[in-house]
Amino acid sequence: MKMFLISDNIDTYTGMRLAGVDGVVVHEKEVLREKLNEALADKELGILLITEKLSQEFPEVINDVKLNRKLPLVVEIPDRHGTGRRPDFITAYVNEAIGLKI
Repeated sequence: MKMFLISDNIDTYTGMRLAGVDGVVVHEKEVLREKLNEALADKELGILLITEKLSQEFPEVINDVKLNRKLPLVVEIPDRHGTGRRPDFITAYVNEAIGLKI
């Protein structure tokens, strides 16, 4: 299985290319939708990496893939500016999901 990156900045794209991950840089919704459809057409694609910023800017496009497809696995990654999530993201997620306070 292959990995593919859809990024909003060239630095993340360059770093992933150095690691052997192919990808594209996009900034507009329609270009994102086009590149996403091209990536989804590849039956060997197992993991789709997308920067958190793009996922936050265009959630309707990304959530459609997350909710309606088994493959690829969509993984949101932080870019060079860091993550947009709270420091206790995982703890809060577990607390919401199962009601246990950790």
